[in-house]
Amino acid sequence: MSFQQGLSGLSAASRTLDVIGNNIANSGTVGAKASRVEFADAFANAIGGSAGAVALGVTIASVSQQFTQGDISSTSNPMDLAIDGQGFFQVSTGGAMSYTRNGQFRLDSQGYLVTAQGGRVQGKVVDPVTGNLSQVTGDIKTSTTTMAPKVTGQIGVGTNLDARATVPTVAFSPTDAATYNNVVSSSVYSPQGQAHTLGLFYRKTSDNTWDVYGTFDGTALAGNPVQTMAFDPASGRLTTTPATSTITLPFPAAEGGNATATFDFSKTTQFGSPFIVNELSQNGYGPGELAGFGVDAEGKVLARYTNGRTEVQASVLLTNFRNPQGLQAIGGNQWVETVSSGSPNQLQSPGTGILGSLRPSALEQSNVELTGELVNMITAQRVYQANAQTIRAQDQLLQTIVNLR
Repeated sequence: MSFQQGLSGLSAASRTLDVIGNNIANSGTVGAKASRVEFADAFANAIGGSAGAVALGVTIASVSQQFTQGDISSTSNPMDLAIDGQGFFQVSTGGAMSYTRNGQFRLDSQGYLVTAQGGRVQGKVVDPVTGNLSQVTGDIKTSTTTMAPKVTGQIGVGTNLDARATVPTVAFSPTDAATYNNVVSSSVYSPQGQAHTLGLFYRKTSDNTWDVYGTFDGTALAGNPVQTMAFDPASGRLTTTPATSTITLPFPAAEGGNATATFDFSKTTQFGSPFIVNELSQNGYGPGELAGFGVDAEGKVLARYTNGRTEVQASVLLTNFRNPQGLQAIGGNQWVETVSSGSPNQLQSPGTGILGSLRPSALEQSNVELTGELVNMITAQRVYQANAQTIRAQDQLLQTIVNLR
């Protein structure tokens, strides 16, 4: 008689309850993955084997984690990230790499993007020389320095000029509305980032012909008119080539002095409809103080500034494994590679290949299904009780033999 089968069953059921209890305990843990016990029957090793051999019970073949997708819920933290699909964040802790699905990130005192345990999230950072994302991966670090201003160098104006407008009969004067038909104003920025007002005055000179005059802080620009435009009477489209002009913006010497700017009037039309501004843009801006950070769906870490600008400072990348179930859990919602998992793939942008996409201001919840775990718990309890009964039966049989006279 053998108690081996019952004992192995008790051990297996107990281990199952351990795994179920761990799953339930982590049902509210962000990025946690449920585990399951995988069993195998046990036989004594014998040369040639035996067709009538009775198995010795059950063994635990593996406790494997299930990397199925968890539900995604929104949060109010702009640095939170959820992976929708396959992939892992790569994290460096003291130079040792680990991998996680938990996107509860924050910035530490040095500006690094880190996990709750202090691991530094890996990705690409902006090259300070080129201003573009570097091709080298490393710790993601942000900067809190003031954004430098940019002098206005390009101005784009797209309007529709009313073909029905009359030709002014008085010489142009920016202070006399009877000397022009329409006016548009825009802010322009000096090399130091101080704003000035640029005025553009449209004056019809004859059928299908217009002049554009400019003022800087109310003073007429040298070289007026800055542009003369002719239109096709049949289509109303601009026929002047080139549809651009270059002028000098007379910024004060104390602000960096004069700057050259290019005007683009190519999107101007002349139809028999009221004057309207379709586009008004310029590429200058003043200095800006950091207002906050965020991450977009492409993984780009964006810095927001008080001047209304945003700047890409880094990019969060993802990786994956040939066999994620071969990863070894080390706690803190982190895994490390093993021989079974294989080496991680090259870090790539979210959405590349089989990698999942990112959901900003969101977190992936645990994939533990509580109802199923509770049912599994009941089953494991019954299995434990049944195996205990086989041990009791063996004990009763043994007692009967002992009592034989």
